Formats: sequence, structure tokens, C-alpha cells
Amino acid sequence: MTLILASRPNVYSSSPLDRIATRREDHAWINEQLANPDSLFVPVWRSRNLVRGMEEGEPEAVYISSEMAEALRMQAGPWAFLGLLDDRAVFAIDISAADDPVPLLPAGLGTFVDLRSVGWGVPRPEASVLAHARGLMHWRQRHKFCGVCGGACEAKTSGHMLQCTICHAQHFPRTDPAVIMLVHRGDRALLGHSTRFPRATMYSTLAGFVEPGETLEEAVRREVLEESGIVVGDIHYHSSQPWPFPGNIMLGFYAEGLSEEITIDPEELKDARWFSRQEMRDHKQLGFDLPRVDSIARRLIEDWLAAG
Repeated sequence: MTLILASRPNVYSSSPLDRIATRREDHAWINEQLANPDSLFVPVWRSRNLVRGMEEGEPEAVYISSEMAEALRMQAGPWAFLGLLDDRAVFAIDISAADDPVPLLPAGLGTFVDLRSVGWGVPRPEASVLAHARGLMHWRQRHKFCGVCGGACEAKTSGHMLQCTICHAQHFPRTDPAVIMLVHRGDRALLGHSTRFPRATMYSTLAGFVEPGETLEEAVRREVLEESGIVVGDIHYHSSQPWPFPGNIMLGFYAEGLSEEITIDPEELKDARWFSRQEMRDHKQLGFDLPRVDSIARRLIEDWLAAG
């Protein structure tokens, strides 16, 4: 099995931030940075990020000033310290309590969009910052109460830990590991179509969550066998990708297919097929779509195509 290396970083990776976790408990310093006019704030509204340049096809993240953020914090939403960007503190701030965030910001500053609609074609450091803010604020909004006793939680360590006010249990941000793999056999690779896909003509790599007590390699073999009936041999790691929709880390692999006959799990897949490299290159003419350009699934496919 030929080792295929990642040709470039994945979208939502390569963060430019120094997370400087040692400062999260320094309350005096954090308060100074919250009031510092040079600090930057990443607003999140109902899991959407502030972006400009969408109509021109040149999406760009929008950071706001501490002065603007002070007005937005009147919405009483959660916030968190993300890190340093060129010695400037960067905070995420959730303004979901506002029915309409547009009047709270200067005209023409940008629009709040789902990151998945941006279509980042290439890795952009700022995309990683927006994804970081989205994922952390999603966790904060959905874990207000203790999973042990049901008591209300309060934020600690500058928004990176929640502590129950009753039983004092500590809760940390969730990141769920999921394996995603391109199974290949000779000059063909296995792609499947799920009923959950947003496009009826899209075929993508297989994927699934890692279960407790399971290695990544075991998860790859189990998911492929369960979904397609294909037995997997050698497995090689390719790369990983943060995927905060809502809180996953995608772990990408190439897997050698040892069998050919496909038996799909109808609850997981509507269809699965072996595609040649040429068929994948001609996918538009053949009437099917490949995964979105910002996904690790697309990176796995493109790097495999380039290697053949």
C-alpha cells in the first residue's frame, strides 16, 4: 500500500493563535485585555460567524473592537478567551440573545453566516479562528447545567471550563473523534451516498464516530464493514481536521480494501460504489458530485487522485 501524504493543511486547521492557556486563570490580565482597545473579538450569533466579501467570492473574517464588543456584551451572552494573535488578545463573544444582531454593528461590516456556506477553497488561518469560536460558543450555550446533578454551571478559566454551583463537578469542552476514510483497491476507490447528504448526487468517503474502548484503526475497520461490507487491510493516517459542526475532530485515513462485493447498511447508506480515478475526475460529466472543497473527505480524494 503506497503511503499518500497530505498535500497541504486542511481548512479550519493551521490556527494563527497562541492559545496561551497559562493566562486563562490570570483574572487581572484577562480583565485588562477585555478592556484593551487593541483586543479583537469574534462575535458568534446562533452558531453563525461574521464574514464579509461573500458576494465578491473573497470571504474574510470580521473581528470587532473592544468598544463594539462592550455594547454587544450587554446581551449577557457567554464569552471566552481564545488566545493571542500577534500579541493582541482574541475573545469569542456569543450574541445569540439578540433577535437581530445587525443593528448592533456598524453598517456594512459583514453578515452572519454558517461557516459551511462560506466555501473556503483553501486553508485560511482566519477560518480556523472562526471555527474555534463557533465550537466553543456552541458548547457554552448547550452545557449550562451540570450533567451530574442538574445544577447551574458557571464559567471558569476564561470560558474553557464550566463548574457546577451545587456539586462543583467540572465540565470541559467536548470534541468527539470521528474517523473518515477513503477505501481503495487497485485503481478504484469506494464512495457512498447517504440520505443525510445535502445533495442527492453527492458521493463521499465513509465515516463514523469512534466508540469507547476502540482504537482509530479498529473504528476504521468496523465502520467500513458495517456500512459497506468491505473488509479492510492496511490503514495509513493522512491528516486531521477540526469540524465544529457542532464539535468533532475528523481523523482521515486511507484503507486498503481486501474484498470487492458491496453490501450496504440501508440505515447508513443509500448507495455505495467503486469509482475509478478517471470516473472521479469526470464526475460532473457523469452526473455525480464530490464532497465540498473545505472538507477532509475532498482532500482524501484529491490526494489519492494525484497519486495515481
